[in-house]
Amino acid sequence: MAQLSNFRLFLSKPSTLHFRSIFSTVIASSSSPRRHRNAPLHLTRRNNSNTRGGRGRTTHPMELDKNASSAGFNKRRAEGRDNSDAPKKDLQLKHRKVNPVNTIAYLQILGTGMDTQDTSPSVYLFFDKQRFIFNAGEGLQRFCTEHKIKLSKIDHIFLTRVCSETAGGLPGLLLTLAGMGEEGMCVKIWGPSDLKFLVDAMRSFIPNAAMVHTKSFGGTDDTTVLTGCKLLDNPIVLIENEVVKISAIILRPHHPMTPSETLNSPNGKNQAAAKPGDMSVVYICELPEIKGKFDQDKAKALGLKPGPKYRELQFGNSVQSDRLNITVHPSDVLGPSVPGPIVLLVDCPTKSHLESLFSAQSLANYYDQEAGKSVTCVIHLSPASVVSSSDYQKWMKKFGSAQHIMAGHEKKNVEIPILKASARIASRLNYVCPQFFPAPGFSSLSSALASSEGSFSESSKVISAENLLKFTLRPYARLGLDRSGTPTTVTSTQIIDELLSEIPEVVEAAHHVSQLWQQANQTKEDLVPAADRNMMIEEPWLCDSTVPSCLENIRRDDLEIVLLGTGSSQPSKYRNVSSIYINLFSKGGLLLDCGEGTLGQLKRRYGVSGADDVVRALRCIWISHIHADHHTGLARILALRRELLKGVPHEPVLVVGPRQLKRYLDAYQRLEDLDMLFLDCKHTTAASLDAFEDGCDLNNNNREVSASKVDSTLFAKGSRMQSLWKRPGSPVDKDAVSPILERFRGVIQEAGLKSLVSFPVVHCPQAFGVVLKAAERTSTAGKVIPGWKVVYSGDTRPCPELVEASRDATVLIHEATFEEAMVEEAIAKNHSTTNEAIEMGNSADAYRIILTHFSQRYPKIPVLDEANMHKTCVAFDMMSVNVADLPVLPKVLPYLKLLFRNEMIVDESDDVVDAVTAAY
Repeated sequence: MAQLSNFRLFLSKPSTLHFRSIFSTVIASSSSPRRHRNAPLHLTRRNNSNTRGGRGRTTHPMELDKNASSAGFNKRRAEGRDNSDAPKKDLQLKHRKVNPVNTIAYLQILGTGMDTQDTSPSVYLFFDKQRFIFNAGEGLQRFCTEHKIKLSKIDHIFLTRVCSETAGGLPGLLLTLAGMGEEGMCVKIWGPSDLKFLVDAMRSFIPNAAMVHTKSFGGTDDTTVLTGCKLLDNPIVLIENEVVKISAIILRPHHPMTPSETLNSPNGKNQAAAKPGDMSVVYICELPEIKGKFDQDKAKALGLKPGPKYRELQFGNSVQSDRLNITVHPSDVLGPSVPGPIVLLVDCPTKSHLESLFSAQSLANYYDQEAGKSVTCVIHLSPASVVSSSDYQKWMKKFGSAQHIMAGHEKKNVEIPILKASARIASRLNYVCPQFFPAPGFSSLSSALASSEGSFSESSKVISAENLLKFTLRPYARLGLDRSGTPTTVTSTQIIDELLSEIPEVVEAAHHVSQLWQQANQTKEDLVPAADRNMMIEEPWLCDSTVPSCLENIRRDDLEIVLLGTGSSQPSKYRNVSSIYINLFSKGGLLLDCGEGTLGQLKRRYGVSGADDVVRALRCIWISHIHADHHTGLARILALRRELLKGVPHEPVLVVGPRQLKRYLDAYQRLEDLDMLFLDCKHTTAASLDAFEDGCDLNNNNREVSASKVDSTLFAKGSRMQSLWKRPGSPVDKDAVSPILERFRGVIQEAGLKSLVSFPVVHCPQAFGVVLKAAERTSTAGKVIPGWKVVYSGDTRPCPELVEASRDATVLIHEATFEEAMVEEAIAKNHSTTNEAIEMGNSADAYRIILTHFSQRYPKIPVLDEANMHKTCVAFDMMSVNVADLPVLPKVLPYLKLLFRNEMIVDESDDVVDAVTAAY
């Protein structure tokens, strides 16, 4: 009973903040700023307004526009004129002094993608004063935050291939490093010559200053090497210092040409020309030899006095004897040297690369030969389809006693989450409310999970990689595998046992949540046991029984909203960046925004094969604006869809986004075919679609886009913002756009939607929100039932366009980046507070409001004003809201808050605090 009383007290606790109207809040905060005592105003942060989420320093309050709209906003930022965000100077490459007497060195497997099979694992090479990472797939930054690997300490990043699988995490990583204060960037990116295509693509949304330190090597001619690299015995030497020498060997696929192609080949070779993205790299890391032990007795016998000459000899320099007329050489006083460890990282992505790998003469010196160099460890990043071939395994044996670590996608690793913090929260949420937080898709993989390791002999020299597995290189006495840091499997049962011990009241909470579904159609008195009514009496939304007509007899296979990423700016331990999956079941699905790691989140939600089905069935991907936290997962999704549908008749997927996004995608497609059609958001506004239907000139229809709206709107006719928003960049080619609009209309109909309409919002140039309307349906009794309406705000300040678009919405998904006490920051960065988002939904008479896009300063749950939460719920990653469950949605929030009753503010021990200081 004591536990139940505590639970009642928690639920009935009155709000500590007084809710105020959004407009009075903005006016008051603009005239006399009021700050939360724990919310610092960051006035010195750097930023580029076309980067991630508008990260950077806060604009001075005098730059805020208080007249163009009833809610304040940063007009300069919205117009793209906020020069205070631009870097004051190029970020300089910082050279760290190496430690020639290096005492610690090891390799470590960073298991990005191990549990989701969506991206290449990274390999971490650690020295006392230098750090190297090989491959930077999506999720690397989040992984490093989780496992406390300091990104600011990384000196070099090497790519084994240039594609979304190996480099999807680079854009976010570069933006994070660029925002780490005055010390500047110290990372250099290395990759095959295809790297230039990726760099060209990223320039569309990343400042040049963040990308000046990129080096590519190996052009179409094997001897072509960028300045700063030298050719030595065929391998391309990239780095050579007292600590390590890193070389590269280029692999190219062998594609035999047809006889007709051979005749037309300018060089007459029976080999098709390589395409961008085809090149792969074998990296060779060689540590210097370990000098033999210094023999003081021999030194004394050769007439040397103890002192500096001993050190010179240990460094390999000859010296003159103090007592004898002879020269003393290092070999005279040092024992036999031990060869330095040699590590190979092999990425042979397809069987067509095998011939290049087997015939690489530059590898001959590293095979098991007496006169050659003995390889200590080989890390294989090649997929199972390659390493399982008999030819590949025969080639592996050439390295004799080397330790082989198979780091390609090993299915047995699917069982072990690499992001334990978020997996732990997901299990807790699933316990309290399994209806909104279903078990992860991996839980269904109880069958035997095969490993490529099983295809080899029982030799201990071939093992499967594990997350955080180490191979020690220095000190020599500990040379070999180190599993001390590999994570153990933590079952959901263990997590729940810990939860029950920590918060015993959660048992009662889960019971009440279950009752919400069991008795959803009953009255409040029937829903809540008489003994517990006092517990609920102060939660007024539990009395709400009004259900919109569009939910009448709604089917569970009609719509599900899956919040894949609910954080802002950059991924954190607990929240990924923006992405929403609109699941239309048999009619396919849509993605609204696609931040880095979206594919990984889909695989955590639906399982590896289930996520592949989702990607195959995507009808459309809609992107709100060009900031990196909203679109850098797009290329990986598109590339996977292309692979999944190879050889299957299909249409390119439709991508709707701001026009800057097209520049990025067009440039990126020189590297990888993305198999998509692009449509500017501007052409999916109500005015544009009406003009298309009426056969009007698409170049002129946007001129009247806001003429019918009130003059106070930011986008009113003749305003600077309307001019900027409708600026075409180049005249619209109606003949080119019309077929895509026709395809767009067909896609919407196939998805069972009546319409998809974009509308401008106040954040940055070319920022949009979107409205999805379902088609009407007819009941078995012949009654016509209106379709549901889902609105997504994108990133925005409160604005009339959003209220109008959200009118009578079934669900409004609204960004709520800041708490109410940080309205000044919200205005400066053109985001919304939680109270403002709720007020927008109330003003539009939306049935339900889902808050998302929270600042990473609120890693688990945001600070909320509870006064007006009767139709609102807070989003968490992997939250899945079925349209049939919308009446219950806000009733669940008090029970979810119980899980975080001691965690309403940032845990100062979390690394996310450091990241937040550089965010926005």
